[in-house]
Amino acid sequence: MKINYAIIVVSILIVWSCSKPKVIDIDSKKLLENVKILSNDSLEGRYFSAPGNYKAQKFISNKFKELGLKTVSENNFLQEFSHTFKKQKRQDIFPIQNPKEDFSNVPDTTAIGGNIIGMLKGKTNKTIVITAHFDHLGIKDGKIFNGADDNASGTAALFTIAAYFKNKPTQHNLIFAAVDAEEIGSLGAEYFLKNYKEKKNIVLNINLDMIAHSDYDPDLFACGLYHYPDLRKPLEKIKPEKIKLLFGHDDSNSKEQSDWTFSSDHRVFHREKIPFIYFGVPDHKDYHRSTDTFATINKSFYIESVKVIIQAIENFDEYLTE
Repeated sequence: MKINYAIIVVSILIVWSCSKPKVIDIDSKKLLENVKILSNDSLEGRYFSAPGNYKAQKFISNKFKELGLKTVSENNFLQEFSHTFKKQKRQDIFPIQNPKEDFSNVPDTTAIGGNIIGMLKGKTNKTIVITAHFDHLGIKDGKIFNGADDNASGTAALFTIAAYFKNKPTQHNLIFAAVDAEEIGSLGAEYFLKNYKEKKNIVLNINLDMIAHSDYDPDLFACGLYHYPDLRKPLEKIKPEKIKLLFGHDDSNSKEQSDWTFSSDHRVFHREKIPFIYFGVPDHKDYHRSTDTFATINKSFYIESVKVIIQAIENFDEYLTE
């Protein structure tokens, strides 16, 4: 029997290449620098409509411009919107104020927020929207709530993901949406989706919210497969070496896991029957506390999480084109 050694060698190489984890090359130093800037004390917790939030908007807009992203509408990355607080106490709207100061209830108050929206054009008219909220809790009782994990981590990841795909054209348009006002009800995500003229072309929302903090097991969850099981295959192809990619937190009937289906901005897309995958971690000891700082995130876990998310986007771009 003749043995074709060339075929055997090629077959071995194919099996080896398929089983070997894909190498995703990113600028880890720049990724961490951007998280550090967004969670710095100078941004005062990025509370909706507060000065630190406006500083964050400007920083994100400049980053999108540096990356060469295209604007989605009106030749401007910033998408402003207003929200009226009904008979709200002034210190609830502007938490930077002295909490001991007596404002009492005031008439309805309107505040201005803003999303920052950029895009990389794909080869088709179909779109994947990648969201991350940049607002956080501001200042309470004299303490700055920096929100490094929640959600400077997701916002900074947008820059790294955009940089990765800038010279790697995708089939789908990639919209990078840094959205405001998640902490008070996903107002920014709602405004974006309501006013996006090509909503019918959105095939997937990938939402990033808290992807940098894992105290014990290095677990990153992809939530949404209970609702959209067809999206499982692209995620199962990912074989991370240094962290674990787990599925779940999307079944309201589960007795073992909390349901994250409506826990962040992906809920806005889900209500419009747009499929979503939400990447995040369970609540941790620093969640919604002043200790959620750059010093307390797990930096190596964060870097690997962003690499996994990039690979997921690549896989979805291919899978949803078939």
